[in-house]
Amino acid sequence: MAAMAVPVPLRVCHQEIVKFDLEIKAAVQDIRDCPGPLSALTELNAAVKEKFRHLRGCIQELEQMAKEQDKESEKQALLREVENHKKQMLSNQAAWRKANLACKIAIDNSEKDQLLQGRDSLRQRKTTKESLAESASNITESLMSISRMMSQQVQQSEETVQTLANSSRTILEANEEFKSMSGTIQLGRKLITKYNRRELTDKLLIFLALALFLATVLYILKKRLFPFL
Repeated sequence: MAAMAVPVPLRVCHQEIVKFDLEIKAAVQDIRDCPGPLSALTELNAAVKEKFRHLRGCIQELEQMAKEQDKESEKQALLREVENHKKQMLSNQAAWRKANLACKIAIDNSEKDQLLQGRDSLRQRKTTKESLAESASNITESLMSISRMMSQQVQQSEETVQTLANSSRTILEANEEFKSMSGTIQLGRKLITKYNRRELTDKLLIFLALALFLATVLYILKKRLFPFL
């Protein structure tokens, strides 16, 4: 046989109980994590009280429905469920109280720390004023030193520019001299080439004259020594 469907009022009541139970657990966690101030904690507690009120009403409604059941077995099952919900509600209330206690201790400690930090802050302000005055003096001296260094750098830069200008003029003059020397070298090269050609021509003429001389000598010797030839 199929299981009997749960009546709509019972199902709605169950859903409401589960919903408020989860919301209470989340709100208790918010209280545990609350950083303060006390006004914020008060607002969270007011919301939790309201959720407990709704949860308590839903449990009472479920208990009343259980008592109205015709079957004893269904009645007892619902009453056991009501008891479980009541125990869960009591557990949530205990967790709520612990969360409140922990949150209040944390807020008190935080306020104490803030008071101590306030006193330390006053001392630090006095010390800070003195250190600021000393820092201002040191900064002034540093700025003056930097100004002197910048002045020296500017002077060195001017000298460097002047040196570069002189070097540029020297390079230009050397370039002009090189051009002049290049022309002279080119002319010398042409003269050397011309002299080399003339020397070759002179050697050729001397060789021809010598050959002619030798031929003449041989001819004369031939006529005198061998006239019959």
